[in-house]
Amino acid sequence: MANGLRDGALAVPIMRLGSDCTGALFCPGGRGDTASCGELMASILIVDDEASIRTLLRKILEEDGHQIREAANGEVGLSLYREAPADLVITDILMPERDGMEITLELTREFLDAKVIAMTGAAGDQNFLNVAKLFGARRVIKKPFSVETIRRLVRYTLEH
Repeated sequence: MANGLRDGALAVPIMRLGSDCTGALFCPGGRGDTASCGELMASILIVDDEASIRTLLRKILEEDGHQIREAANGEVGLSLYREAPADLVITDILMPERDGMEITLELTREFLDAKVIAMTGAAGDQNFLNVAKLFGARRVIKKPFSVETIRRLVRYTLEH
């Protein structure tokens, strides 16, 4: 572990917004393409108690070249973010063990540059989404959502 990496770990530079491919070893393209330089690649934390939603989001966002981590509840999500802050957090609002409102509020208080997208499929969900915005969510979305809608929201939130 002389280079600070675990055995078998591979150091790969990540392309960020506004960067070019000069000196890059890896420049991911969107949706499984091979090399489309300048393409956005971000670390995204998905926090949702529904495994099917986490799996769907992971599949969509990994196709776009993003690195994904998952948490099944807010407590684990906050812990993962504190260990290694993500470029974006996508959180469900209603969950056990710290809901998305608490996550959003705590992240935006503790980490001023935290970017959060809050989502819900609960009845009366517009009220939940409005409160999530007040608590610091950059964007909100109702479930169910389309693949293109989530891609657009992620792209916009990461860029702004």
